[in-house]
Amino acid sequence: MGVGGGSLLIIALVAVLIFGPKKLPELGKAAGNTLREFKNATKGLADDEDKDKKDADR
Repeated sequence: MGVGGGSLLIIALVAVLIFGPKKLPELGKAAGNTLREFKNATKGLADDEDKDKKDADR
């Protein structure tokens, strides 16, 4: 149940109609920054969990 090429085209067309072509790059940049921050935060949580496991094994 994947997203095909036609579906992506329809989603892109709707996004352009809703937000306008000038606003889309700003939205993409904001989404990228949000994903980067989320990835860094979850990486920090995973690192803390690994550190706690190692400390408990000692």
